[in-house]
Amino acid sequence: MISDFERANLMEPGHSPNNRRLRGKPKKFVRLLFVFLLIAMLTQTMYMEPLHASAATVVLVGAGDISTCDNSNDEATAKLLDSISGTVFTTGDNVYTSGTYTQFTNCYHPTWGRHKSRTKPVPGNHDYNTSGAAGYFKYFSNTSSYYAYNLGDWRIYALNSEIDVSSTSAQVKWLKNDLAANPKRCVLAYWHKPRWSSGTTHGSNSKYQTLWKTLYDAHAEIVIGGHEHNYERFKEMNGSGSASSPGLREFVVGTGGGSHSGFGSALSTSQIRNSSTYGVLKLTLTSTSYSWKFVPVAGKSFTDSGTTNCH
Repeated sequence: MISDFERANLMEPGHSPNNRRLRGKPKKFVRLLFVFLLIAMLTQTMYMEPLHASAATVVLVGAGDISTCDNSNDEATAKLLDSISGTVFTTGDNVYTSGTYTQFTNCYHPTWGRHKSRTKPVPGNHDYNTSGAAGYFKYFSNTSSYYAYNLGDWRIYALNSEIDVSSTSAQVKWLKNDLAANPKRCVLAYWHKPRWSSGTTHGSNSKYQTLWKTLYDAHAEIVIGGHEHNYERFKEMNGSGSASSPGLREFVVGTGGGSHSGFGSALSTSQIRNSSTYGVLKLTLTSTSYSWKFVPVAGKSFTDSGTTNCH
């Protein structure tokens, strides 16, 4: 039996059984909407890329001492580039013998020039045999004398060994400022004349000690040079050139096709040398490491490869 009090409540507006069922439906809808929104947010979080994800693995490939109209060695090394994707570097002496614009268009352009749009060059002393390296700068669309760029998670420095590199020079001041403004775990630099070399034609050059020490102090990983027409890989070294790991490693890659030159007594930090093979150095760069491989021209078997972590 229903008491008079209960009957009175049921008779009041809003207290009928039907009204109570209707009043419960909005609550159920809100709960369902909340569950739906929660599922949507969790799904988005699971599939959303991290805001600071590391860049993809990238490739930097190249050599120096490259083209002359007197032989076809540069065509052989250019064919290697045809099948290697990535950014192309040059370490100077891009065309012999004087780096004129005519030599660039007639000798360099038909071979390595096939990859001009993805090339990040630097000049060498033969490019400066034309006053002010005018042919070089005209061919490469007035590229800067020295510059930096990001490649994946790496900061790359394309430097000019043919102008002032003293501690008070504009280039070194710019380098120090850029290293401070763009801190990266992994740093690489290249220029023409190497700081260290076991070659007999030119050998080591202390003129570039300031560049070397500046990069070492910034915890850079790699320096690449040319000038000596051979291939040489060094151990990781400290600021004075003694073996030290972790440290700064140098590659000399004057193997683009110009000619060959030999070695004398090997420096104590020299790990591998070859003076009879044209080819390119392929660097595979990740956010935490680098791998190298010397790729020889067709018909040659010499190679060199390895992997090191950035520090």
